[in-house]
Amino acid sequence: MKQYDAIIIGFGKGGKLLAAELANRNWKVAIIERSPQMYGGTCVNVGCIPTKALIYESEQAERLYRDDYGNQAKYYALAIRRKNKLVSFLRDKNHERIKEHPNITLYDGTASFVSDDTVKVVSHDKKEILLKGKEVFINTGATPILPAVKGIDASKHVFTSETLLQQSKLPGRLLILGAGAIGMEFATMYAGFGSKVTLLETGSRFMPKADRDIAESMLESLKRKGIEIRLNAYALSVYDTTDGITLTYTDNSDNTPYFWEGNALLLATGRRPMTDGLNLHAAGIRTDTRGALIVNEHLQTTAPHIWAMGDVRGGALYDYLSLDDFRIITNRLFGNKKRKTDDRIPVPYVIFTDPPLAHIGMTEEEAVKRGYSLQVSRLPAAAIPRARTLQQIDGMMKAIVNAHTGRIIGCTLFCIDAPEVINLVSLAMKNDLHYSILRDFIFTHPSMSEGLNDLFKAF
Repeated sequence: MKQYDAIIIGFGKGGKLLAAELANRNWKVAIIERSPQMYGGTCVNVGCIPTKALIYESEQAERLYRDDYGNQAKYYALAIRRKNKLVSFLRDKNHERIKEHPNITLYDGTASFVSDDTVKVVSHDKKEILLKGKEVFINTGATPILPAVKGIDASKHVFTSETLLQQSKLPGRLLILGAGAIGMEFATMYAGFGSKVTLLETGSRFMPKADRDIAESMLESLKRKGIEIRLNAYALSVYDTTDGITLTYTDNSDNTPYFWEGNALLLATGRRPMTDGLNLHAAGIRTDTRGALIVNEHLQTTAPHIWAMGDVRGGALYDYLSLDDFRIITNRLFGNKKRKTDDRIPVPYVIFTDPPLAHIGMTEEEAVKRGYSLQVSRLPAAAIPRARTLQQIDGMMKAIVNAHTGRIIGCTLFCIDAPEVINLVSLAMKNDLHYSILRDFIFTHPSMSEGLNDLFKAF
């Protein structure tokens, strides 16, 4: 048995940062990763970085080769190669930074708890070793949820968001189960590359958590890209054909059966915390109904000296929250112990469609239900000079302000550069600033940020 000050299970965003921080403080650290292809975590290898790189590539393909499927397919294959090169570069950099540190030992293999301070590692050649740690940190991430659809396990044409990115052949017809963030991003991406895309959603309401004006704007944007959206659609079964795959589904509103034939089926039905094989009960670690580790405001689990960080702790699955998890834990270990998860609310998020959608705080519908007296402002993206210069006039900006206090309680930006501009609104909300600060602020011109001047001028 080998002794460590800290054992980190999972080489993700929070885990790698914590390993380096602890090692720099002369802690002896063990970090365990089951797959060398996942050094650096989900974001680097199969999530944020590769998908956003390909979304950018798809935008270029659409501008260069619109309606020219042959050249779009060739461009897609090149884009996949460039994506693979980028991911490999970043993965190797992550590996080097950890491997070269004298206080860190990297174990390739699967981890499982023996007790609350002992972890068993089984290497890929089936060798076992026991590690004992004063503190243990679980950073195993999340994995795609596979729906109960007959035939998906046997099909060669069914993919998750992780496996579809490994295919260098562009599917002529792509069906996506699930119209959430992942489904919409992949729909936009593959439509840009030239695929004929169909989105199936089991619910009767598109983007059910969004305000209807935002949802309708997104729906129209997707349709203009040739993306077909079918609501009330419940998938029943799939089977492979000589040319691809056939899906049988029903319309929940009238139980009418339908058939869809295409080249690939993407399962975008959500992600769940990855705890398979960890033997959590041996350490006294409890999970919630969704399988996420139950943690307190400092990310401590129900077991002494065992912490959770990143997607495995449930909640919003964002890479930047893993970074904040690292900050909370280091503050608890070495700081004033005051930092906690509640401090980061509200948290912005982005759906990288074209144009992208960014949101923070409450929607108008949510604020009305909570009894707020509201002022609401909307601004078409086409009214912003920068959108005109970029020839990206789709979408809108929307802000919700407390009519009594003048504080911003929600904002949605569905427009070019939304992922950047939302951070300005987030900063204002986090610091409890009056909306007039953004209304009267001097922004550069032309920029999408200056749209905030006009958005808040309406109040």
